[in-house]
Amino acid sequence: MNVSKQLINWYTDNKRDLPWRNSTNPYFIWLSEIILQQTQVVQGLPYYHSFTTNFPTVFDLANAEEQEVLKLWQGLGYYSRARNLHASAKYIVNELEGHFPDTFDEILKLKGVGDYTASAIASICFNQVTAVVDGNVYRALSRIYGIDTPINTGKGFKEFKALAQQLIDIKQPATFNQAIMEFGARLCKPKNPDCDTCPFNTKCVALQKNRVGDLPVKLKTAKVTKKYFNFIVVVSQDHKTILEQRQGSGIWQNLYQFPLIETLKDTTHSSIEKEISKLEVLNDTSFELSLYNEKVIVHKLSHQHLYTKFWVVTTVASLPQGISIDAIQDYPVPILIGNFIENFNF
Repeated sequence: MNVSKQLINWYTDNKRDLPWRNSTNPYFIWLSEIILQQTQVVQGLPYYHSFTTNFPTVFDLANAEEQEVLKLWQGLGYYSRARNLHASAKYIVNELEGHFPDTFDEILKLKGVGDYTASAIASICFNQVTAVVDGNVYRALSRIYGIDTPINTGKGFKEFKALAQQLIDIKQPATFNQAIMEFGARLCKPKNPDCDTCPFNTKCVALQKNRVGDLPVKLKTAKVTKKYFNFIVVVSQDHKTILEQRQGSGIWQNLYQFPLIETLKDTTHSSIEKEISKLEVLNDTSFELSLYNEKVIVHKLSHQHLYTKFWVVTTVASLPQGISIDAIQDYPVPILIGNFIENFNF
């Protein structure tokens, strides 16, 4: 079966009109690919528009402050993508004089860029014959060919990469790559794929063997850990609060949060009150404590579930080192904090 031709024919009839598909500008393609890592198109599209509006060129992105970049990224998660994007923009401007790298190997050197992203940019922008392999591609190929090699292994990547490279249309690699990704995203979906209208439904091994729901195969990853977060939301008489910037490594690196007390398990009002009294900023200060959310908020990350409570501390004391509550929206925060700020009536 001519998989390449059938995919391209399907794509020609069914492709979505997306802004980055109307351009071969590597900056725009790179930006879209980074945003769409771990993010669906419907969620990523507004962010793409925001970034291209605020940073229309790689020079604009490179010259931006990190806090500005993180603020625009707020809500997308996996914030290392934004930090890597910013770092790579600086590298392109400062080391490459603003010239975007134009080969797969050179693109791969950009921070935060892996085989998939480098292949997408190299094929779409520079017509290089290098096949993409992402979740959509794994899913489509594993089902069509009935491959049960686990996709989250080195062996799996090599096998699917070789197959995709074998199938790619050497005359139109960009179209093939976009076609197979679109096919996996819109038709050969993880759940409830549209097998009735699939161009491969008479040849798909998974469909013939009733294994669509079993493929692709993925080995179980590390066990999800539980953490108990208690955020202390201080509200002072001079209309200030406290935000702290997270230091070191981690998913929320350089983002801002309310002071955090992490406990080994769900905790009580009296226990938190004792811990709050130890906070330097509230030392020797009288305050009233109340729990904002009676029901624990469970914030799910890839390998962690954060069981979260927001404790509101009101004090008649002033906060010389605090920030104005009116300015709180200017700070980049994790979506967990952002949702609280949006809903809480300061």
